[in-house]
Amino acid sequence: MEPAVPRRASRWQNAVRLLLLIATAAEPVTGDACAPPDAVGVVRTQVLLQKLDFWVRSPDYLAWELLVEYEAHPDDPALWQLARTILSSDEPDVRRYPMLRHRFGAFEQMDEALSMLIERSMVTKRHTPRGGQVGQHDYYLRARGRQVADTIVRHEPDLSWYVERTQTVVSLFKGLSPSGVKDRQYLQGDYADTPVGSYIVSITEQARGRLEELRPPAPGRSW
Repeated sequence: MEPAVPRRASRWQNAVRLLLLIATAAEPVTGDACAPPDAVGVVRTQVLLQKLDFWVRSPDYLAWELLVEYEAHPDDPALWQLARTILSSDEPDVRRYPMLRHRFGAFEQMDEALSMLIERSMVTKRHTPRGGQVGQHDYYLRARGRQVADTIVRHEPDLSWYVERTQTVVSLFKGLSPSGVKDRQYLQGDYADTPVGSYIVSITEQARGRLEELRPPAPGRSW
């Protein structure tokens, strides 16, 4: 049973994670009249950023998705091996920062962490109104943000976990629309069944069981 009040990441941890996610997932801004002059990429919609962030901060769910991909592509054992690396370590415990289940899935306010990036001219957040309400948030990566993200990737070994996991998540779900990413999360039963307003439950043990079910045959052995 998880504690009623789960552990929380620091503002600095959240800012680093979001910067790396935005830098990794950003698409070109060509022809975007809303982009800042120094923008080098953009992540469109809060939905996409929230859902990608969920998988980075939920290693058990990321491992589950790796196993889903492995089941669909059994010729790529690297997917199973990475899931095994995650589930055989303490990552599902020490790297897990649960998110609340809201009406449209995993959600957490990002403004505090994003403000650190905005104040330092790394990211700009803009929105497109729809019907008098905020319709869509876009997150622009600025030149300074790209420089800092590249420095983290190349010269900050203590932050290598953040680099590796953001790259894994973005690569795994590349090509899916924001709504497609959201729908993908609802395919996991424990996620979908979490009551609105509750923290999304851990599935570490379920994922470890699935890992064993899908264990590749040993070299030279046929089943």
